[in-house]
Amino acid sequence: MRGKIVFAGLILAISGAASAQAQTPVPIENDLYCSGTVTTEAVPRSSYVITGEGSNYRITFDYGDYVYINRGGEQGVKVGDEFSVMRPEVDPISIQWTKWQHAILRKMGTVWADEGRIKVIVVDRNTSIAQVVQECDFLQRGDIIVPFAERPAPPMKSESNFDRFAPPTGKARAMLITGKKFQQEMGTNDIAYVNLGRDQGVRVGDYFRVFRYTGTEHETAFQTPRTAFDIQGSEGPTFGLGRAPGKWDWNNTPREVLGEGVVVRTGPNSSTLLLTFTLREVYAGDYVEVE
Repeated sequence: MRGKIVFAGLILAISGAASAQAQTPVPIENDLYCSGTVTTEAVPRSSYVITGEGSNYRITFDYGDYVYINRGGEQGVKVGDEFSVMRPEVDPISIQWTKWQHAILRKMGTVWADEGRIKVIVVDRNTSIAQVVQECDFLQRGDIIVPFAERPAPPMKSESNFDRFAPPTGKARAMLITGKKFQQEMGTNDIAYVNLGRDQGVRVGDYFRVFRYTGTEHETAFQTPRTAFDIQGSEGPTFGLGRAPGKWDWNNTPREVLGEGVVVRTGPNSSTLLLTFTLREVYAGDYVEVE
Protein backbone atom coordinates (compact mmCIF):
# COMPACT_ATOMS: atom_id res chain seq x y z
CA MET A 1 0.00 0.00 0.00
CA ARG A 2 2.80 2.35 0.95
CA GLY A 3 4.47 1.68 -2.43
CA LYS A 4 1.27 2.59 -4.25
CA ILE A 5 1.03 5.87 -2.32
CA VAL A 6 4.65 6.76 -3.12
CA PHE A 7 4.09 5.88 -6.81
CA ALA A 8 0.95 8.03 -6.94
CA GLY A 9 2.85 10.90 -5.34
CA LEU A 10 5.57 10.64 -7.98
CA ILE A 11 2.98 10.68 -10.77
CA LEU A 12 1.37 13.81 -9.30
CA ALA A 13 4.75 15.52 -8.91
CA ILE A 14 5.71 14.73 -12.49
CA SER A 15 2.35 15.87 -13.87
CA GLY A 16 2.55 19.03 -11.78
CA ALA A 17 6.02 19.81 -13.12
CA ALA A 18 4.85 19.13 -16.68
CA SER A 19 1.84 21.38 -16.14
CA ALA A 20 4.05 24.20 -14.82
CA GLN A 21 6.35 23.81 -17.81
CA ALA A 22 3.39 23.89 -20.20
CA GLN A 23 2.20 27.13 -18.62
CA THR A 24 5.55 28.83 -19.29
CA PRO A 25 6.22 28.58 -23.04
CA VAL A 26 9.53 29.69 -24.53
CA PRO A 27 10.51 30.55 -28.12
CA ILE A 28 11.06 27.56 -30.40
CA GLU A 29 14.53 26.78 -31.75
CA ASN A 30 13.98 28.56 -35.07
CA ASP A 31 12.81 31.71 -33.27
CA LEU A 32 16.07 31.75 -31.31
CA TYR A 33 18.60 30.63 -33.91
CA CYS A 34 17.03 32.02 -37.09
CA SER A 35 16.14 35.47 -35.74
CA GLY A 36 19.05 37.49 -37.09
CA THR A 37 20.37 40.65 -35.51
CA VAL A 38 21.35 44.25 -36.25
CA THR A 39 24.63 45.31 -34.69
CA THR A 40 27.46 47.81 -34.87
CA GLU A 41 29.83 45.20 -33.44
CA ALA A 42 32.43 43.79 -35.81
CA VAL A 43 31.77 40.22 -36.95
CA PRO A 44 34.95 38.30 -37.93
CA ARG A 45 34.76 37.44 -41.63
CA SER A 46 37.87 35.27 -41.93
CA SER A 47 35.96 31.96 -41.62
CA TYR A 48 33.46 31.08 -44.32
CA VAL A 49 31.79 28.49 -46.53
CA ILE A 50 34.00 27.76 -49.55
CA THR A 51 31.50 25.66 -51.50
CA GLY A 52 29.91 22.20 -51.13
CA GLU A 53 29.06 18.87 -52.64
CA GLY A 54 27.61 19.09 -56.13
CA SER A 55 28.94 22.59 -56.56
CA ASN A 56 29.45 22.15 -60.29
CA TYR A 57 25.68 22.52 -60.67
CA ARG A 58 24.46 23.84 -57.28
CA ILE A 59 24.61 27.40 -55.97
CA THR A 60 22.76 26.86 -52.68
CA PHE A 61 22.90 24.27 -49.89
CA ASP A 62 20.12 23.11 -47.57
CA TYR A 63 19.42 20.87 -44.60
CA GLY A 64 21.44 17.65 -44.75
CA ASP A 65 23.83 18.90 -47.45
CA TYR A 66 27.61 18.85 -47.05
CA VAL A 67 29.62 22.06 -47.32
CA TYR A 68 33.34 22.82 -47.21
CA ILE A 69 34.76 25.46 -44.87
CA ASN A 70 38.15 27.18 -44.87
CA ARG A 71 39.14 25.98 -41.41
CA GLY A 72 40.76 22.67 -40.46
CA GLY A 73 43.04 20.98 -37.96
CA GLU A 74 45.70 23.67 -38.31
CA GLN A 75 43.13 26.21 -37.11
CA GLY A 76 41.96 24.05 -34.19
CA VAL A 77 38.80 22.62 -35.78
CA LYS A 78 37.70 19.20 -34.49
CA VAL A 79 35.10 16.65 -35.56
CA GLY A 80 31.81 17.55 -33.85
CA ASP A 81 32.44 21.30 -33.76
CA GLU A 82 29.40 23.37 -34.71
CA PHE A 83 29.26 26.75 -36.41
CA SER A 84 26.50 29.28 -36.95
CA VAL A 85 26.23 30.50 -40.54
CA MET A 86 25.54 34.20 -41.09
CA ARG A 87 25.26 36.65 -43.95
CA PRO A 88 25.17 40.48 -44.00
CA GLU A 89 22.10 41.78 -45.79
CA VAL A 90 21.08 44.99 -47.53
CA ASP A 91 17.49 45.93 -48.34
CA PRO A 92 17.11 45.43 -52.11
CA ILE A 93 14.31 48.05 -52.18
CA SER A 94 15.56 51.56 -51.52
CA ILE A 95 12.14 53.10 -50.82
CA GLN A 96 11.54 54.17 -47.22
CA TRP A 97 8.42 52.68 -45.68
CA THR A 98 8.33 55.30 -42.94
CA LYS A 99 10.13 58.53 -42.11
CA TRP A 100 13.73 58.21 -40.81
CA GLN A 101 13.76 54.45 -41.47
CA HIS A 102 17.01 54.29 -43.44
CA ALA A 103 18.88 56.77 -41.24
CA ILE A 104 17.93 54.95 -38.02
CA LEU A 105 18.80 51.55 -39.48
CA ARG A 106 22.28 52.80 -40.44
CA LYS A 107 22.86 53.90 -36.84
CA MET A 108 21.68 50.53 -35.54
CA GLY A 109 24.37 48.79 -37.59
CA THR A 110 24.61 45.96 -40.11
CA VAL A 111 21.73 43.55 -40.58
CA TRP A 112 23.00 39.98 -40.16
CA ALA A 113 20.75 37.11 -41.22
CA ASP A 114 21.03 33.71 -39.55
CA GLU A 115 21.24 31.15 -42.35
CA GLY A 116 21.64 27.95 -40.30
CA ARG A 117 24.03 25.75 -38.35
CA ILE A 118 26.63 23.25 -39.55
CA LYS A 119 28.43 20.38 -37.80
CA VAL A 120 31.94 19.27 -38.73
CA ILE A 121 32.21 15.60 -39.72
CA VAL A 122 35.63 15.45 -41.45
CA VAL A 123 38.72 17.54 -40.66
CA ASP A 124 41.65 18.06 -43.03
CA ARG A 125 44.68 20.25 -42.52
CA ASN A 126 43.22 23.60 -43.66
CA THR A 127 39.67 22.69 -44.64
CA SER A 128 36.80 20.70 -43.18
CA ILE A 129 33.58 19.06 -44.35
CA ALA A 130 30.46 19.98 -42.40
CA GLN A 131 26.83 18.97 -42.65
CA VAL A 132 23.94 21.43 -42.47
CA VAL A 133 22.07 20.41 -39.28
CA GLN A 134 19.75 23.42 -39.04
CA GLU A 135 18.44 25.45 -41.94
CA CYS A 136 16.98 28.95 -41.59
CA ASP A 137 17.46 29.76 -45.27
CA PHE A 138 19.70 28.43 -48.01
CA LEU A 139 23.46 28.55 -47.51
CA GLN A 140 25.75 29.82 -50.26
CA ARG A 141 29.42 30.33 -51.05
CA GLY A 142 31.07 33.00 -48.93
CA ASP A 143 28.62 32.82 -46.00
CA ILE A 144 30.36 33.70 -42.73
CA ILE A 145 30.73 31.06 -40.00
CA VAL A 146 31.26 31.69 -36.29
CA PRO A 147 31.49 29.15 -33.44
CA PHE A 148 28.00 28.10 -32.37
CA ALA A 149 26.86 29.47 -29.00
CA GLU A 150 23.71 28.62 -27.08
CA ARG A 151 21.16 31.44 -26.86
CA PRO A 152 18.91 31.86 -23.82
CA ALA A 153 15.22 31.03 -24.27
CA PRO A 154 13.25 33.67 -22.34
CA PRO A 155 9.80 32.84 -20.90
CA MET A 156 6.82 34.11 -22.90
CA LYS A 157 3.70 35.75 -21.49
CA SER A 158 0.18 34.49 -22.01
CA GLU A 159 -1.80 36.59 -24.48
CA SER A 160 -4.82 36.30 -22.16
CA ASN A 161 -3.26 39.06 -20.02
CA PHE A 162 -2.79 41.46 -22.93
CA ASP A 163 -4.24 44.92 -22.21
CA ARG A 164 -5.21 46.75 -25.39
CA PHE A 165 -5.88 49.94 -23.42
CA ALA A 166 -2.71 49.89 -21.31
CA PRO A 167 -1.49 53.38 -20.33
CA PRO A 168 2.07 54.43 -21.21
CA THR A 169 4.67 52.88 -18.93
CA GLY A 170 6.88 55.96 -18.91
CA LYS A 171 9.85 53.74 -19.76
CA ALA A 172 12.12 53.89 -22.78
CA ARG A 173 10.44 54.08 -26.19
CA ALA A 174 11.70 53.15 -29.64
CA MET A 175 10.43 52.26 -33.10
CA LEU A 176 9.92 49.13 -35.16
CA ILE A 177 12.46 49.84 -37.89
CA THR A 178 12.10 46.73 -40.05
CA GLY A 179 11.42 43.02 -39.89
CA LYS A 180 13.44 39.94 -40.79
CA LYS A 181 14.25 39.93 -44.51
CA PHE A 182 13.23 43.63 -44.46
CA GLN A 183 9.59 42.78 -43.90
CA GLN A 184 7.51 45.96 -43.48
CA GLU A 185 4.26 44.32 -42.34
CA MET A 186 4.46 41.94 -39.38
CA GLY A 187 2.25 39.96 -37.00
CA THR A 188 2.27 37.26 -34.34
CA ASN A 189 5.43 35.08 -34.41
CA ASP A 190 7.28 37.44 -36.75
CA ILE A 191 10.68 38.97 -36.00
CA ALA A 192 11.16 42.75 -35.79
CA TYR A 193 14.21 44.93 -35.14
CA VAL A 194 13.89 47.98 -32.86
CA ASN A 195 16.33 50.83 -32.21
CA LEU A 196 16.90 50.24 -28.50
CA GLY A 197 19.51 47.82 -27.26
CA ARG A 198 22.11 46.77 -24.73
CA ASP A 199 23.63 50.23 -24.33
CA GLN A 200 20.18 51.53 -23.35
CA GLY A 201 19.67 48.80 -20.74
CA VAL A 202 17.63 46.28 -22.78
CA ARG A 203 18.21 42.62 -21.95
CA VAL A 204 17.10 39.29 -23.43
CA GLY A 205 13.72 38.44 -21.92
CA ASP A 206 12.52 42.06 -21.66
CA TYR A 207 9.06 42.70 -23.06
CA PHE A 208 8.10 45.53 -25.41
CA ARG A 209 4.57 46.80 -25.97
CA VAL A 210 3.81 47.81 -29.57
CA PHE A 211 1.60 50.84 -30.15
CA ARG A 212 0.66 53.43 -32.74
CA TYR A 213 0.04 57.13 -32.34
CA THR A 214 -3.08 58.53 -33.98
CA GLY A 215 -2.41 60.78 -36.98
CA THR A 216 1.31 61.51 -36.70
CA GLU A 217 1.61 63.27 -40.11
CA HIS A 218 4.44 60.91 -41.09
CA GLU A 219 2.32 57.80 -41.50
CA THR A 220 3.71 54.74 -43.19
CA ALA A 221 3.82 54.48 -46.97
CA PHE A 222 0.42 52.89 -47.51
CA GLN A 223 -1.48 55.55 -45.54
CA THR A 224 -2.93 58.89 -46.58
CA PRO A 225 -1.76 61.62 -44.17
CA ARG A 226 -4.35 63.12 -41.79
CA THR A 227 -7.02 60.47 -42.44
CA ALA A 228 -7.38 60.07 -38.66
CA PHE A 229 -8.98 63.53 -38.28
CA ASP A 230 -9.61 64.86 -41.80
CA ILE A 231 -9.30 68.43 -40.58
CA GLN A 232 -9.40 69.55 -44.21
CA GLY A 233 -13.09 68.67 -44.45
CA SER A 234 -14.60 67.99 -47.87
CA GLU A 235 -11.21 68.30 -49.58
CA GLY A 236 -9.59 65.83 -47.18
CA PRO A 237 -8.89 62.09 -47.41
CA THR A 238 -12.38 61.02 -46.24
CA PHE A 239 -14.09 63.09 -48.96
CA GLY A 240 -16.17 65.02 -46.47
CA LEU A 241 -17.57 61.99 -44.62
CA GLY A 242 -16.94 63.48 -41.20
CA ARG A 243 -14.30 65.77 -39.80
CA ALA A 244 -13.01 66.45 -36.31
CA PRO A 245 -13.48 70.10 -35.26
CA GLY A 246 -10.60 71.71 -33.44
CA LYS A 247 -6.94 70.88 -33.20
CA TRP A 248 -6.55 67.16 -32.54
CA ASP A 249 -3.23 65.48 -33.08
CA TRP A 250 -1.05 62.51 -32.12
CA ASN A 251 -0.10 64.02 -28.76
CA ASN A 252 -3.61 64.78 -27.43
CA THR A 253 -5.57 61.71 -28.57
CA PRO A 254 -5.46 58.09 -27.34
CA ARG A 255 -2.93 55.73 -28.85
CA GLU A 256 -3.64 52.26 -30.22
CA VAL A 257 -1.96 49.37 -28.38
CA LEU A 258 -1.34 46.71 -31.03
CA GLY A 259 0.63 43.89 -29.43
CA GLU A 260 3.74 42.88 -27.57
CA GLY A 261 6.94 40.94 -28.01
CA VAL A 262 9.89 39.47 -26.14
CA VAL A 263 13.54 40.34 -26.76
CA VAL A 264 15.50 37.31 -27.99
CA ARG A 265 18.77 39.07 -28.97
CA THR A 266 20.40 42.43 -28.38
CA GLY A 267 23.01 44.59 -30.07
CA PRO A 268 24.56 47.79 -28.72
CA ASN A 269 21.74 49.93 -30.17
CA SER A 270 19.17 47.39 -31.32
CA SER A 271 17.04 44.50 -30.17
CA THR A 272 15.62 41.51 -31.99
CA LEU A 273 11.98 41.22 -31.00
CA LEU A 274 9.81 38.12 -31.34
CA LEU A 275 6.24 39.37 -31.66
CA THR A 276 4.37 37.02 -29.33
CA PHE A 277 0.92 38.54 -29.87
CA THR A 278 -0.61 41.20 -32.12
CA LEU A 279 -4.23 42.31 -32.46
CA ARG A 280 -3.70 43.06 -36.13
CA GLU A 281 -0.85 43.74 -38.50
CA VAL A 282 1.92 46.06 -37.31
CA TYR A 283 4.24 48.05 -39.55
CA ALA A 284 7.72 49.48 -39.69
CA GLY A 285 7.23 52.93 -38.17
CA ASP A 286 5.03 51.75 -35.28
CA TYR A 287 6.37 52.40 -31.79
CA VAL A 288 7.41 50.24 -28.85
CA GLU A 289 7.94 50.86 -25.17
CA VAL A 290 9.56 48.75 -22.46
CA GLU A 291 6.87 47.14 -20.30
